[in-house]
Amino acid sequence: MERIKGEDTQPEMMVRRMVHGMGYRFRLHRRNLPGCPDLCFPSSHKVIFVHGCYWHRHKCKLGRLPKSRVDFWRPKLEANRVRDIQHRRELRRLGWQVLVVWECELVQKEQVGNKIVAFLEKELDASNRVIRRGWRPRHRR
Repeated sequence: MERIKGEDTQPEMMVRRMVHGMGYRFRLHRRNLPGCPDLCFPSSHKVIFVHGCYWHRHKCKLGRLPKSRVDFWRPKLEANRVRDIQHRRELRRLGWQVLVVWECELVQKEQVGNKIVAFLEKELDASNRVIRRGWRPRHRR
């Protein structure tokens, strides 16, 4: 258990490379925010969490319970899921917008990229309605 990493996991690194390649710049693991988001965009008040399906109880094939010691794992993993919900709720209350990227989604990188761009490019007005800006590709030098 102590060899399991909480930061810089393979799915997180994939998302970081993807977002950086799109031209966005971000901060990592802001400990002063609830849940310590994986990617933080302070100027736009947006955060991205990259969740492993097993540890955060996603309802997919990767998020299934182990067959042994179910009485130990079920409450532990369910507590992770409940804590994630509380962190997202608290971040929204503080005015942050939250996106969760699941490990299983990373098989389809183009769709995840489109989801991230849509999230980062949308703006909200004072009444929380979406204001769409024209998207233009960002070029790397």
